[in-house]
Amino acid sequence: MARQETLNWRDTLMPMLGLFTSMGTLVCCVLPLVFVSLGMGAALVGLVSAAPWLVWLSAHKVWVFGISALMIGVSWYSVWRQRYVPCPADKRLALACQRLRVFSWWMVGIATALWATGFTVAIVLPKLLF
Repeated sequence: MARQETLNWRDTLMPMLGLFTSMGTLVCCVLPLVFVSLGMGAALVGLVSAAPWLVWLSAHKVWVFGISALMIGVSWYSVWRQRYVPCPADKRLALACQRLRVFSWWMVGIATALWATGFTVAIVLPKLLF
């Protein structure tokens, strides 16, 4: 007899981790570039003095983007794998299950868009412009 899967905490945790790691790429690499481009160097200095770990993240941005891409890939796999898992029979729980599924797809999509934006600004554009 085949084991029937249900949605569990891991199915929502992976998309959230993907979203947070993609937002981390924006904080480490895109935000400083935006501040400098807009002539807000003093704001960048204040940000770096308040969060000195941003310098380390910016220096290792290839690793940051690689790890976040891996996390987003695992999130896509997790959401894709759960697409046909049956929801509970109870109407209220079934509605919550469907909402959770849609929410997970949106989170992974937003994480991918944020990652692509950060990758373009922090890695692709400097290679093209300089």
